[in-house]
Amino acid sequence: MSSSITAEPGSGTAAEAEPAGPAPSAAWKGWPLRVALAVGSGALLYLSFPPRPLWWLAPFALALLGACLRGRRARAGFGLGVLHGLGFLLPLLIWTSEGVGPVPWLALATVESLLIGLTCLGISLVSRLPAWPLWGAAVWVAGEALRARAPFGGFPWGKLAFGQADGVFLPLAALGGTPLLSFAVALCGLGLYEALRVGAATRRATAALLAATAAVAPLAGALASRPLVSDAAEEGTAVAAVVQGNVPRAGFDFNAQRRAVLDNHANRTLQLAADVKAGRVPKPDFVVWPENSSDIDPYTQPDAYEVIDNAVKAIGVPVAIGSVLAPETGPLRNTMILWDPVKGPVDTYDKRKIQPFGERIPMRSFVRLFSADVDRVQRDFGPGKEPGVFAMEGSAVGMVTCFEAAFDDAVRSTVQDGAQVIAVPSNNATFGRSQMTYQQLAMDRVRAVEHSRTVLVPVTSGVSAVIRPDGQIVQETKMFTADALVAEIPLRSTQTPATRFGPLPEYALLLVAAGGLGWTLARRLRSRRTAA
Repeated sequence: MSSSITAEPGSGTAAEAEPAGPAPSAAWKGWPLRVALAVGSGALLYLSFPPRPLWWLAPFALALLGACLRGRRARAGFGLGVLHGLGFLLPLLIWTSEGVGPVPWLALATVESLLIGLTCLGISLVSRLPAWPLWGAAVWVAGEALRARAPFGGFPWGKLAFGQADGVFLPLAALGGTPLLSFAVALCGLGLYEALRVGAATRRATAALLAATAAVAPLAGALASRPLVSDAAEEGTAVAAVVQGNVPRAGFDFNAQRRAVLDNHANRTLQLAADVKAGRVPKPDFVVWPENSSDIDPYTQPDAYEVIDNAVKAIGVPVAIGSVLAPETGPLRNTMILWDPVKGPVDTYDKRKIQPFGERIPMRSFVRLFSADVDRVQRDFGPGKEPGVFAMEGSAVGMVTCFEAAFDDAVRSTVQDGAQVIAVPSNNATFGRSQMTYQQLAMDRVRAVEHSRTVLVPVTSGVSAVIRPDGQIVQETKMFTADALVAEIPLRSTQTPATRFGPLPEYALLLVAAGGLGWTLARRLRSRRTAA
C-alpha cells in the first residue's frame, strides 16, 4: 500500500481499498493529543448546554471530535468516544448525585458514555468515505436514537437538540423534530472541521467547497425553516395560570412532608383567587399544578380531597392536579387529575414514561449491592397507556409529565391527540438548585417550537414558566419560591411538519447511517479481495 494512502485515509486516491491505518508506533505517537481533544470536546459540548447561552459552542465541540475520530480504527474510535462522553456527561448529569451520592451519577454517565463510544466507533468507520461529515452526522443521530430507547426504556438527556433552545438552528425542530436539529448541529461541526482540514490544500478546492457546504447548509436550512415558527393565535386565546407552591425542603426527603407540599399549592391557589377577586390579576380560564403537588391520594384520603376541592372551588375554574395514586394492588400511578370546581375529579392522565431508578427500580436486588438508596422507592410506579388531553374551559391542554418531555413520541402523541396547549408539570425538588431544572426547561422550549404550541411548565420548587410557541419564555419564577404565573396564551391547532412526519426524519437519517456503514463494509471486503 502506498505511503500516501496511509497518511491520508479516505482521500479517494488509488483503489478504493480500505487503508490499514498507521503503523503502531505512529498511531501511539499522537494519542496524548487525541485523548485531550476527546475529553476537551466533551467538556466544550457540556458548556454549550443551559443554563449557559453558549449554544454556538456545540458545532465547535463536534469539530474537535471529528478531528479525533477521522481515520481512526474502530477500537480507537470507541475509546475516544467514551472519553468524549465522560467529558460531556459527567458534568452534565452531576445533578443525579443529589441526595444519593456519586454511585448513580457515575453509573449513568458511564453507561451513556459507552453508548456514545459505539456512536463514535461508527463515525470513525465512515470517516474514510467521501463526504464523510454527512455520514458521520447521521451516525450521531443513530447513536442518539439508541440512547433514547435503551437500556431500560432509554435516557435521551444530552441530545444535541436540547442544547439549542437559544440557537439559530432551532427552527429546524419544526421541520424534522429533534433528530433533524441534532443532525444539523453535528453536520455543521463535522463539516467545519473537514473544511478547515481540506481547505489547507489548494489542490483540493472542490473537496473544500463540499466540506464548507456541509458546514453552511444547516444554517441555510434553519433560515429557510423560520416561517414554520409562529406564535399567532389560530383559535383564539386563553388565560392560563401555573402554580408553584414550593416544598418544605429540597432533596429526596421532601416527600416526608407530603401534606405540607399539598397545603403549599392549595394556599398559593387560594392567594391567586384572592388576587383575582381584588383585580390584581385577570381570572384564568384554567390552572395547572405541578407533578407531585399532592402525593396524598385524594381518592382514598378525605382530608386531601377536601383541601384540593376547597382550593379549586375558590379559583372557580378547572385545575390539573399532580398526584400519586395508590391502588390496593399493582403499581403506583403518577397521575394528573382534572378537577372541576363543581363536579370534582372528572378525568385522569397516568404518566407513560416512568423514570428507571427513580420511579421504578430495574434489577432491584443487583442494584442494592451498590446503593441502599434504591429502597427509597419501596413500590414501583407503573406506566399509563394513552395520551392525556384535558378539556379545560374550551382549551385542549395536553399533559406531558416531567421526564416525558425528553421523549419525542410522548410529546408528539399528545399534540396529535388534539392538544392546543402543552403542559409539562414537573417536580425538580429532588435535585435542589442544580442545573437540571434549566436543562429540562430548555427541552420544553425546543418542544414548543417543534410542535408550535405554548408550553406551560408548573414545577413544585421552580423554575416554573410560560413558553410561547416560538420558544421564548414570557414569564418564569424563581427557584424555591411560592408563586403563580398568569398569562394570556395563543391556542393553536396547526400541525408542524415535525408533528405530521413524526419519526420519519429519524428513520431517514438511520437509513443514511446504515448506508454509510454498509458502504464502509463493502470497501473493506473489496480491499481484502484485492489484497488476496
